[in-house]
Amino acid sequence: MQLTSYTDYSLRALLYLGGHRDRLVTVTEISEHYGVSRNHMVKVIHNLGANGYVQTVRGKSGGVRLAKEPQDIKISDVVLLTEPHMEIQECFSREKNTCPLIDDCNLMGVFYKARQGFMSVLDAYTLADMLKPKPDNKTNPIPS
Repeated sequence: MQLTSYTDYSLRALLYLGGHRDRLVTVTEISEHYGVSRNHMVKVIHNLGANGYVQTVRGKSGGVRLAKEPQDIKISDVVLLTEPHMEIQECFSREKNTCPLIDDCNLMGVFYKARQGFMSVLDAYTLADMLKPKPDNKTNPIPS
C-alpha cells in the first residue's frame, strides 16, 4: 500500500507544527525544511485549516499553528481526510473498475480486510505519539 505525497506532506506539516508549538510557523519554513514545493504545502495547509487541524493567522507576523492538541489528532483521521477512497485495487472503485474477475475473485475481500487492519493500526496513534523521542535502539523498522 502506498499513500499519496499529499498525505505525506500533510503528516509532515502536522509533525513540524507539533514540534514548534511555541510560535507561529510560516508555510515557507515548513516547505523549505522538508524540501517540498511551497505551492504543494500551501494546498496542504489550506486543507488542514479547512478541516480544523491548523489555524492560520494572516498578516505581516502571521503564520500557522496547530488548532488542536497533538493528542487529539488521530493519524487515521488525517489519512482518511487525505486519502478518502483508499482504493488499493481497481475493484475498490465502482466507477473505474474494469476487472473481468470481479464476480469470481476473492482478492477484494482480502485486500479490504488488509485495509481495515492498516487503518486500525493508524487509529491507535495520535500526533502526540509521533512527537515522542524515538527509543534509543538499533532496530530498523523497515524490513530488508
